[in-house]
Amino acid sequence: MALSPQETEVQLRAATAGFDCLFANELDKAREIFASGDSPFHSLGLGVCAFLEAALGMETGLMAEASRLLALAEAGAKKQLKFAKSSATKTTQFPPGTEWELLHSDAVILLGLTHALSESYMGYLQCLYAMNSAHSKFSKLYKTVYPNGLQNYATPAASSASSRAASIYSEASGSSSQAAAPKQTKSGFLSRFTGVSLTVPAAPQTPIVAEEGSVDELVLSGAAFGYGLFNLVFSLLPAKIRGVVGFLGFHHDRKLALKALAVSAAKSDVHAVFAGLALITYHGVVLLLSGYQADEAHIVKQYRAVVDKLESRYPTGSLWILNRAKILRMCYDPDGAIKVLQDGLEPGHPHTFAQADGLLIFELAWTLLSQRRYQDAADAFIRMTQINSWSHATYFFIAAGCHISLGNFEKAQEFLDRIPELIEKRKIGGKDLPTEVFIKKKLAFYKEKQLALTGSEANYAHAAKISPAEELGIFWNTHARITRETAIAHLKDWATCLNPPPAIETALLEEHVPASSLSPISPSSPEKPPADTTDELAIRSLLLGIVHRTAGDYAGSRAFLGDAEARHATVKVSTWVGGVAWFEHAVLDLKEMEARSEAAIAAGLGTDVEEWARVLKGALEKLDKALSLATQQVDLSSRLDSRITMLKDEIGLKKEMLGLTV
Repeated sequence: MALSPQETEVQLRAATAGFDCLFANELDKAREIFASGDSPFHSLGLGVCAFLEAALGMETGLMAEASRLLALAEAGAKKQLKFAKSSATKTTQFPPGTEWELLHSDAVILLGLTHALSESYMGYLQCLYAMNSAHSKFSKLYKTVYPNGLQNYATPAASSASSRAASIYSEASGSSSQAAAPKQTKSGFLSRFTGVSLTVPAAPQTPIVAEEGSVDELVLSGAAFGYGLFNLVFSLLPAKIRGVVGFLGFHHDRKLALKALAVSAAKSDVHAVFAGLALITYHGVVLLLSGYQADEAHIVKQYRAVVDKLESRYPTGSLWILNRAKILRMCYDPDGAIKVLQDGLEPGHPHTFAQADGLLIFELAWTLLSQRRYQDAADAFIRMTQINSWSHATYFFIAAGCHISLGNFEKAQEFLDRIPELIEKRKIGGKDLPTEVFIKKKLAFYKEKQLALTGSEANYAHAAKISPAEELGIFWNTHARITRETAIAHLKDWATCLNPPPAIETALLEEHVPASSLSPISPSSPEKPPADTTDELAIRSLLLGIVHRTAGDYAGSRAFLGDAEARHATVKVSTWVGGVAWFEHAVLDLKEMEARSEAAIAAGLGTDVEEWARVLKGALEKLDKALSLATQQVDLSSRLDSRITMLKDEIGLKKEMLGLTV
């Protein structure tokens, strides 16, 4: 039965109350509200609940239920769309049925993402089909709702003229009062048939005004959200995958994506919340993983503005508590971040959304690890095994590394012994997760080393001289946003844990590590210990290069990173070291130049654009070298690929800020 305009408004507002409960961690109450109605809005709400549980917790058992509920929402929206197009009555300021077209697109994209969570080839194919369908729909919706672009629409935080304004400017959104010329794009395979591309011409416009909570607002916010999300997701894909989706007709504009998501986030409907979540996730990932930001202060400002808005609306929601803590961690206040996370896990908060709470525990675990609070970190990672079914082997591996750092080899060995069975249980489609492939190689490495040292593989945890938790932390960039004191504590450990000791002399080593502690022969044991492996020596140099940079010793950092790069040819198992070392070297060049530039500006000397151009060029060359080493055979290469993409974008933005040709 077709819903009248009045009924549509009533059903939307009723379902919105359910989403409010969901975002406030009241999952059970949200489900009750969604189950009380039979409109497509309510069906979508039930599907979103199941989807978030499946996605946030990687719970494979919930994927079938999420698919079923989202399929019902899709069918319901499609039915209402058919009724609306055959009726002369308009519910919104837009063409009849626009709201149902939007809801149908929401269901399609969530259904596609649910298929992808299965990590099967069929799931990926179903996801690609759904993404193509939703891409076409959202692009058409965007052109319908925003025919002249997004200029003059409010966003949660405006950019200052001297800041990172480039991050929300694009040819499609426009910043001038003059109409922009249409941007030419290449046609992909599917776009030749759909006639859709992700670029539209701009022209002056008067923003459409919509009442808060109305169907009009739903359409305005939803069209911007869907369009922005597609642009952002496609722009963040690894280079090899971007080439494939480009052939299929998916083109992207990250600046426009951020602008569209910000326009959506300024609204009050459910899409505004998801747009805010997309923005803060993106900002958090860039701050954590890109290594260098062209305008960090602007990112933090945008990040904080969205979190402030959502946290004030849903103060008990784990997702917003999580990102409040992330901001503190990114701003070098780990103790503040830990307190926020621990407070969010207190009994006084609603805890019916276990998967969202799991994100708090996961962030807490990494933050504790970054602060060398190894026992607390180990406990938090083991606690994760009680929250979700994602790689328990990874949690136990990191916890074992924490106990190795504590010298508790018996507990470490207990955890390591459990890992092979956990990996076998977790296999999806007969394949191991990327982190588990890495872990299996490390376990074999430790066993081989222990056998060579003692004649037996027993108690092979003793063979791990560098904590595997710290080693895996390199991929999460755990050692970049720590205090100088923590960096120096790491330096003392890693400079003295292997034989032979580092041959490189740095100011930090001279100040904090006595020469006697670097000697391979100790007074209590006059015999020279056996040499450690080339893999470990390369990893040591990489870690020492990173913490020297964090502590501000750029010359020392360059020496150790150069040593890690040189040792790449000698490693046998840790073939990822070379690519990561070149990436970290590029980050070093940029951070050192930033420090020199800030000092020059403070001295009244201005910005040396020519020197910046040279450094940016050199950084790009190092990133190309890193990418060439990140082949499919290299552990966690897709993660490095994504980090390279993010850093290249930051370099592009820096060029724009300096007025250099991109």
